[in-house]
Amino acid sequence: MPNYFSYFPKIYYDAVGEGNYKVVTNLLRRVQIKQGLKDSGSFFDEIDIMQGMTPEIMAEQIYGDQNYYWVILLFNNIKDRFYDWPLTQEQFETYVNDKYTNINGIHHYEKVQDSGAQTSYDDSHLIQVNSTVSGATPVTNYEYELRLQNKKSRIRLLRPEFLELFVEEFIKLMEI
Repeated sequence: MPNYFSYFPKIYYDAVGEGNYKVVTNLLRRVQIKQGLKDSGSFFDEIDIMQGMTPEIMAEQIYGDQNYYWVILLFNNIKDRFYDWPLTQEQFETYVNDKYTNINGIHHYEKVQDSGAQTSYDDSHLIQVNSTVSGATPVTNYEYELRLQNKKSRIRLLRPEFLELFVEEFIKLMEI
């Protein structure tokens, strides 16, 4: 199984402008998954990433080859492998402590929305408000960052039976 960048087209490029062209991988070529595919529950399973899991480990477990890590990243629109993927607990603690001088300081205030859902899996029933609003609850910097991590931990995995078709379509789109 070739790696992700082997599917990218090659181009001639003169980096200095002196007529010395070299064959390079065209990293500017991009492919995006159609929203309908990402929204159709018959193509994927939704899972929570376990602590310490990497895209490579998941690809090995789900698709039988760690080189399919890029399918997981692409399917979830993860552009930055290190910051869009959930951190380990140790990495998270270091990140939060480095980012905030007071991790228990108030990040913002929120309350349950007045109409619509009153509970949710992803806290989408909460709205950000001013501290003076009746029923406003403070959210600490730590709580805020932890929620972001939890959102990153919920991903969609393309079902293995669609992997070959997905890769074939990706290759076709990269050749255009």
